[in-house]
Amino acid sequence: MLKNIPLYIGLRYTRAKRRNQFISFISAFSLVGMALGVMALIIVLSVMNGFDREMKERILSVIPHGFVDQLPALNDWQELSTQVNQHPQVVASAPYISSSAMVSYAGGVEAIELQGILPEAEAQVSIVEQRMVIGSMMQLQPGEYGIVMGRLLASRLMLAPGDKIRITSPEINITPMGAFARSRSFTLVGVFEVGAQVDSTLALIHVQDAQKFLRKPGVQGLHVKTDNMFAAAQVMGELRAQLGDDYRVKDWSQTQGSLFQAVKMEKIVVGALLMIIIAVAAFNIVSSLVLMVADKRSDIAVLRTMGVSARQVMAIFIVQGSAVGFFGTFIGTAIGCVVASSLTSIMSAVESLFGMQVFDPEVYFISQLPSVLLWQDVLLICGTALLLSFVATLYPAYRAAQIEPAEALRYE
Repeated sequence: MLKNIPLYIGLRYTRAKRRNQFISFISAFSLVGMALGVMALIIVLSVMNGFDREMKERILSVIPHGFVDQLPALNDWQELSTQVNQHPQVVASAPYISSSAMVSYAGGVEAIELQGILPEAEAQVSIVEQRMVIGSMMQLQPGEYGIVMGRLLASRLMLAPGDKIRITSPEINITPMGAFARSRSFTLVGVFEVGAQVDSTLALIHVQDAQKFLRKPGVQGLHVKTDNMFAAAQVMGELRAQLGDDYRVKDWSQTQGSLFQAVKMEKIVVGALLMIIIAVAAFNIVSSLVLMVADKRSDIAVLRTMGVSARQVMAIFIVQGSAVGFFGTFIGTAIGCVVASSLTSIMSAVESLFGMQVFDPEVYFISQLPSVLLWQDVLLICGTALLLSFVATLYPAYRAAQIEPAEALRYE
């Protein structure tokens, strides 16, 4: 029976009505604060996971999983492509030439990323052909100087299919008449929309037109698509070892890694800031237990005279404070998981109810609030909340264990 005294009395103190209503209020406030903190953290991290997934799926569906380049140029790309495609985890590869450029029209001037591609091969490594809203990548024919661009870029320049635009290369031609930037007229033959930032920056031309316009003797390298974009670093590392030092091999984490690293860092910072809510709830547990110890001095003294050890008294208040943290964490986790799992549906219902749209796809590239609930995040949040709740009980419990029975009962 004595072994169960801390658990029995600690849980009884948790649910007992107290003479001091202020202590009860602080205990309830601690439980509510813990629940709100855990719930908010689960929901916010789930939303950030959703945005991270959307970015990866949208951007990496257009950006190749890997690149194999050779300086100054890759002349025999067919042989290299055959060699690369022999890797069991490589789906396809396609030649490309990439350069920055300026595009000008009546609507204005824009800086763009100009890529020369082979349409038939590029369709196997990119989803641009599947996301064409006007025309097709296959309309890029050598010698016709056609161009395909993102919808936002075409919209800003107020372009329509068939319009002529002038592309200016960053390279300078030195002639007897002076230095001039190389430029050429192209015809808009298609517009794509993938719902990512590339819609406002990317323009595609045929690789042979790019060779003539940019004066490249061959191609820059190969775009590579793997069967698993998250295993691209491993695949490209194996290709690097296989091809040798004559080629420069990179994966998407090296070319776009800073963007996703920024999202990851933002998740960590936001999570740390929201963890302050849980820490405040833990401090409230400290306050409520300190007041509880002061209110129960005589009860503690009686228990000590009945043979309860100081360690058991300490365990009583650890159980009481941990119970508040546990129930708060449990309630917050249950509500947070339910809300995070159905957040998209909830936001859609709210938008329908009030007749508004929270996310304008013209601005945010998405139309709904994404949410991805990861159980590792839930376990980390619950573990941290329970740990803070336990640590918060140590000082008040230690103070309770130091109470001397004779001193506490002197004036009773």
